[in-house]
Amino acid sequence: QVHLIESGGGLVQAGGSLRLSCAASGRTSGHDAVGWFRQAPGKEREFVAAIRWSDNSPFYGDSAKGRFTIARDLAKKTVYLTMYSLKPEDTAVYYCAVGDRDTVTLQTDYNYWGQGTQVTVSS
Repeated sequence: QVHLIESGGGLVQAGGSLRLSCAASGRTSGHDAVGWFRQAPGKEREFVAAIRWSDNSPFYGDSAKGRFTIARDLAKKTVYLTMYSLKPEDTAVYYCAVGDRDTVTLQTDYNYWGQGTQVTVSS
């Protein structure tokens, strides 16, 4: 069992920044990929970014490229998603998840999910 706790969400004005954290605990070994997804009201959950504990390789979805940065702290078992130049369309619940597959962009690549943290970007 792996437990994930997201934090760092909140209300921010357009153009601002936020840093989300995903703290993992439990049996994290074997779950090498940590991903961030988001879901806006009335929309499907979409892939944002992912990183591997083992080699620090980042992956970004189209919405994140050039504006978001993903990083991990092995000692703290925490993954961070820093979001810059936020737009109202970034408003969503952001979820982190861990998985053990080679691919990282699909929800089915992940085994455990956090409860999510709300990000609201005002115009």
